[in-house]
Amino acid sequence: MAFTQADLDALKAAYASGTLRVRFSDGKEVTYPTGDDLLRRIRIVAAELAASSAGQPAPVGRFATFRRG
Repeated sequence: MAFTQADLDALKAAYASGTLRVRFSDGKEVTYPTGDDLLRRIRIVAAELAASSAGQPAPVGRFATFRRG
């Protein structure tokens, strides 16, 4: 999914209001498990938008962490 500035704004607004559910510009709705997950997504989208505006390719891979409950 190619993110837009509107998507980043929606993520930031949800985080600021304490909401974990975000509706993106393409109509897709996502509920993040925690505020930390939402903040991580904000950082990823912001980095991708910054890279695309600077003419650099978006990062290809990311690391994922998992916890046993």
